[in-house]
Amino acid sequence: MGNRILLKNGYFFLQKSFHNGSVLIEDGIIRKIYTSEDADVKEEQIMDLQGAYVIPGLVDLHIHGAVGEDVSDGSAEGLCRMADYLAKQGVTSFLPTTMTLPREQLLKVCDAFLEADRVRSDVTARMIGLRLEGPFLSREKCGAQNKDYLQNPNPELWEELKRKSNGNIKILDLAPELPGALEFINSEKNSLISVAHTTADYETAGKAFEAGAKHVTHLFNAMPPMLHRAPGVIGAAAERKEVTAELISDGVHVHPSMVRVAFSLFPDRLCLVSDALRGLGMPEGEYDLSGQKVWVRDGRITLADGTLAGSACNLYVDLLKAVEFGIEKETAIYAATTLPANRINNSQIGAIEEGRYADLVICDKDLRLQKVLVGGVAVS
Repeated sequence: MGNRILLKNGYFFLQKSFHNGSVLIEDGIIRKIYTSEDADVKEEQIMDLQGAYVIPGLVDLHIHGAVGEDVSDGSAEGLCRMADYLAKQGVTSFLPTTMTLPREQLLKVCDAFLEADRVRSDVTARMIGLRLEGPFLSREKCGAQNKDYLQNPNPELWEELKRKSNGNIKILDLAPELPGALEFINSEKNSLISVAHTTADYETAGKAFEAGAKHVTHLFNAMPPMLHRAPGVIGAAAERKEVTAELISDGVHVHPSMVRVAFSLFPDRLCLVSDALRGLGMPEGEYDLSGQKVWVRDGRITLADGTLAGSACNLYVDLLKAVEFGIEKETAIYAATTLPANRINNSQIGAIEEGRYADLVICDKDLRLQKVLVGGVAVS
């Protein structure tokens, strides 16, 4: 018999609502869920939750950095430091996300990811793949991306990066109006293509979704606005039920009213993401972003000209803010856990279900974090 622990007398987030019960964990896996008084299980290790709430560990599909580290540095040690920090914040899985970089640096990031995933401590956040935000993005909507490294979709580079990462690139961000983009989207069958940093109109976005794109990067940001005679990417995505979108709900990138609008436009199809940079978890001051200077001030990260360059909030803070802005607690939790995991077809994380990893956040009814478990082990 393996290492077993029973979490009892808690309110567990099961299929979009909370249920009183107990959860049996064996060797880091959820083995049995009891939602009634039938959990009279005699275990050597019992954790009495005393009515605490339990949600899945959060899944961040879009994060560039934290605690002074940046995915784009191509440092395995830096990725491990990020993983350690994120787990302590309740984010137990993440997609390390690059900025727009030259080929050599992208290859270095792939090497660093594989090494970091090999040496990562078991009680830190899981690195569930890589995400490339660039270099196939629009110059007109590049935001804080470095224009020097932007290029049109390049199948040869893309295949090289997939090989170098051992097939671990889960999401590729792409502007569908670029030359060759639609053919590129149509040819890619393994990674999720996300429409991003784009000037695409409604018709072009629709063609991208028909070609196989199924996601939209940081909704409302770095794309044309949704207008009544020009619905753009947002309109094209909202009316297609197979398309999901992601949202930065830090209260800086998107107004609280538009957070509520986003959840209305994409019911059960909206993923919360952080889009955090290396300034996350760091003091205010000047930092580097792929060779560009950025400043952390008053909870914002900007370029010298004031352009927003990413977020200073982790995903757990974004979850709390979404609830503060009026999103139902259960809806926000689903958007930060189960949906992101499902979006990249990962059936091991993101939900409290038998057979999944016991990556759990113990909190109070207002979601104030008390303890984090990764594989059933408490994060210290």
